[in-house]
Amino acid sequence: MRDIHMEVVYQRPTTLTETPMHYCPGCGHGVVHKILMEVVEELGIQSETIGVAPVGCSVFAYDYMNIDMQEAAHGRASAVATGIKRVLPGKYVFSYQGDGDLAAIGTGETIHTVNRGENILMVFINNGIYGMTGGQMAPTTLEGMKTSTTPFGRDVRTMGFPLKITELVAQLPGAYYVTRQAVYNAQVVRKLKKALTQSFLYQRRNKGTCFVEVVSNCPSGWKMTPVEANKWLMEHMIPYYPLGDLKVPKE
Repeated sequence: MRDIHMEVVYQRPTTLTETPMHYCPGCGHGVVHKILMEVVEELGIQSETIGVAPVGCSVFAYDYMNIDMQEAAHGRASAVATGIKRVLPGKYVFSYQGDGDLAAIGTGETIHTVNRGENILMVFINNGIYGMTGGQMAPTTLEGMKTSTTPFGRDVRTMGFPLKITELVAQLPGAYYVTRQAVYNAQVVRKLKKALTQSFLYQRRNKGTCFVEVVSNCPSGWKMTPVEANKWLMEHMIPYYPLGDLKVPKE
């Protein structure tokens, strides 16, 4: 048989463990994990990177990311990441948080972390719902969107408007780089990877907080198939949470 030499176009990053991911089919967490760890591997900073994951679907990140990880209480990831970065300023430190965590129970920590300009990266997964704890309404749940606690849809008259936490963060003087990305197709995944790469490089400058929102889906919480969830995301989530940079450094 003739020896056929093939070019390697993809291989699992060494910064991911061999543990099979438990996430629901179609969930964006697995994609973000992979991209985040690809960036760490390509930058050659595996031994210098520390991640912080709180309660929620993201709590299992330490099972999959082959780097130093620290678990935090619900909503407190940015506070824990702040402490780690101050004690170990030479390390690359990031938090990995969902919307129920970062934009609800952790709103205070989020705002004050960024307002102080802590030199960390905050990765914010926004799927508009509490995923792990039962599909309840989150601050980011869209108007009219049905959840386990809003069976008739979110009513802004009694429940308020969906919170655009990333726009709020972008106004704070301590925010150095703020962007909103997604993972629903290959094109936007590439843009997310670029944003994460830039965030780690910016952390070297010690100029403030990098904040990367990822608009994602929750097929199980939304009661949809993965295909339906991606379609719904593009038709409803993206118009309210438009993708792109909200604040970029002045070079």
